[in-house]
Amino acid sequence: MDWMTVLVRFALYVVLMLVFGLPLFQLHALRKPERSSVLAKKFANLAVALAVVGIILSTISMVLMVKAMSGAADFSAIEEHMIEMMLTETSFGMAWCLRIAMLVLFVVAGLFVSRAHTLRLCILSLAGAVALATLSWGGHGAMDEGVRGELHLAADIIHLLAAGAWVGALAVFVLMLVWRYGDGPADIALLSRTLNGFALMGTVIVGSLLITGAINYWLIVGPTFAGLLSSQYGQLLIAKLFLFALMLALAAANRYRLSPLLERAHISGEHREAITALQKSLLFETACAFLILVLVAWFGTLGPMTE
Repeated sequence: MDWMTVLVRFALYVVLMLVFGLPLFQLHALRKPERSSVLAKKFANLAVALAVVGIILSTISMVLMVKAMSGAADFSAIEEHMIEMMLTETSFGMAWCLRIAMLVLFVVAGLFVSRAHTLRLCILSLAGAVALATLSWGGHGAMDEGVRGELHLAADIIHLLAAGAWVGALAVFVLMLVWRYGDGPADIALLSRTLNGFALMGTVIVGSLLITGAINYWLIVGPTFAGLLSSQYGQLLIAKLFLFALMLALAAANRYRLSPLLERAHISGEHREAITALQKSLLFETACAFLILVLVAWFGTLGPMTE
């Protein structure tokens, strides 16, 4: 097991999902005047910093891929023509170039499009979406050709974007609570409104993950469950599904129990207990999401159903 590759893959998943998910959720949940608030500026600055980290991680991932594909004994043995060949003659390399371009656009727009807040969020969301989508060419999504390959890539991209939207929303909620943005009545009202407003978006996200997840399983493994328990790939997939089910349960609790509790607490003014319960639930849900991304980074390096 190449743990360096797994670690970089995991970090890329987390960073690029946040790069996409943070501005997308602001675009979805914040009203126009709120997009120029101090809170929105904090999220924008964080997203720009993450985009820079994404460029660094992408560079490391390219070096690791060149080393693996060339069979070089160590990094010092990598020659310039190997990198050039990877960048210009492989789909992974071309996707990598597109990712870097989108991340640079993200940083430029985040830093210099400062007055048109809605336009900036649109640019950031689009650039982040494309950057995240390029990760599909580094996993099982690029294993097929023809119509089957196009279907696999499309399903993989939608799966990534749905996951990125969920991770971004979780990050927004957690950071609002961690940054103590929740003590005043206006803060509680915003938190309550965005939580309730996430219901429809959350339903679309979960539906997209279920459908594309099933398509990906069928394209990678086939219409069979044989080998799920005996192969490492299958065991990791089962662990991922268990964590996903746990996330669904926590999201349902947030939607149907904690969000109404927060809304009632906002009206009564006694919101500390509701905030604490919500914070614990969201942190647990976020931890599950991170564990899922660790598993995805791991079994993305494995052949399906291999011992």
